[in-house]
Amino acid sequence: MKKNLWGGRFQGATDPGFAAFSRSFAFDQRLLAVDIRASRAHARALAAAAVLTQDELKTIETGLSEVLKRSQADPNYLHDSQIEDVHSFVEARLIELVGDLGRKLHTGRSRNDQVATDFRLWLREAIDELVDKVTDTQRSLLEFAESNEPVVLPGYTHLQRAQPVLLAHWCLAYFEMLVRDGERLADARKRVNILPLGAAALAGTSFQINREAVARDLEFDSPARNSLDAVSDRDFCVEVVSACALIMMHLSRLAEDIILYATTEFGFFELSDSVSTGSSLMPQKKNPDSLELVRGKAGRLFGNLQALLVMLKGLPLAYNRDMQEDKEAVFDSIETTRSSLEVAATVLRNIQVQLPRLEEAALQGYLNATEFADYLVRQGVPFREAHEIVGRVVLHAISRGVELQELPLSELRQFSKLIDDQVFSALTLEQTLATKSQIGGTSRARVAEALAQARIRLPTN
Repeated sequence: MKKNLWGGRFQGATDPGFAAFSRSFAFDQRLLAVDIRASRAHARALAAAAVLTQDELKTIETGLSEVLKRSQADPNYLHDSQIEDVHSFVEARLIELVGDLGRKLHTGRSRNDQVATDFRLWLREAIDELVDKVTDTQRSLLEFAESNEPVVLPGYTHLQRAQPVLLAHWCLAYFEMLVRDGERLADARKRVNILPLGAAALAGTSFQINREAVARDLEFDSPARNSLDAVSDRDFCVEVVSACALIMMHLSRLAEDIILYATTEFGFFELSDSVSTGSSLMPQKKNPDSLELVRGKAGRLFGNLQALLVMLKGLPLAYNRDMQEDKEAVFDSIETTRSSLEVAATVLRNIQVQLPRLEEAALQGYLNATEFADYLVRQGVPFREAHEIVGRVVLHAISRGVELQELPLSELRQFSKLIDDQVFSALTLEQTLATKSQIGGTSRARVAEALAQARIRLPTN
């Protein structure tokens, strides 16, 4: 069986080391199904252009279907350590089945437009699957939020306690990040869904192939408008991997939050045994390895994005073999993002909230100081002055070892005569939450409304 799609101009044998170095079949064989789909569409276009007869078309289509069937039924069918790439494999197997007729299939196309078409077909399907995984992670966030809707969590800035928020509000923050992530993938899909086939090597095909008909056949939005561009750019790969990188960045932040909240020092969450591991030395340990791996894999994906950009930045038009390096980076990025979304969703469904600890934390650390300043503003004090007053009150409370609401009115009035007994109502946890009642705020009513809206916005499968 011929191992590559070229060679007539060559007299000498390929160096075995170079052949192994350039071989991509080990990883691009996952494109086999889409290569066959695109080849069937190309065969139909050749028949429409009178390059193939209808009988030849039927024979080729039957042969391609048989290659796909055998590859799915018998893993050993794909074991060929010498074949150059998946495209060579499909053509060689087709020729074995249908004879010299199989050699006519490559008429009017190059491996350049063939590879780009296959890759876009595969990536289009991968994006659809990733969007589903994003949706499931959003669903897990909503489930976690709804089952803990009354729970209050200390909110942080600079990793210092800031103001109380509802745990559901925290969940919804990540929900919104994933909304944008899903939108980015869907938007990138529009630019993936352009057909390169018919661009041939770089100048276009000289056969009367109806590229618009091929685009419809393969469910592309349109054929590429420029043959040079069609075969020589991989910006669609960069864009999709960039979208994946943003997903992984958000998952990494989510992972970091949960890892912190599951520590003894925070004590807000406990992860179930199903998503935790132990220590080989220390029997008491329960480690959040699932989330640490998500956090770590984000860095690898960022590296894939950088590798794609650097690989492309200096390439002249049109195709260059450097572009073979796009596939492993993209395949790894898609798989890493998919598995990380799955793990994140699983973790969120296996968290136990430590209510006593959260209730204690929400009432400590002067989280109501901003509400105290807002109370003074409502009493007629300019905010900057109110901020200064409350800062001094906090310092006083720290010296006394008490919270703001635990100071007696007589001591509070030493800082401002405008403070009256209504201050204690203003400083309650419930009032601190309730006043955050504008759109996007953490009041119970607003969060309940946001949860209901999130359910409506969540795509249904």
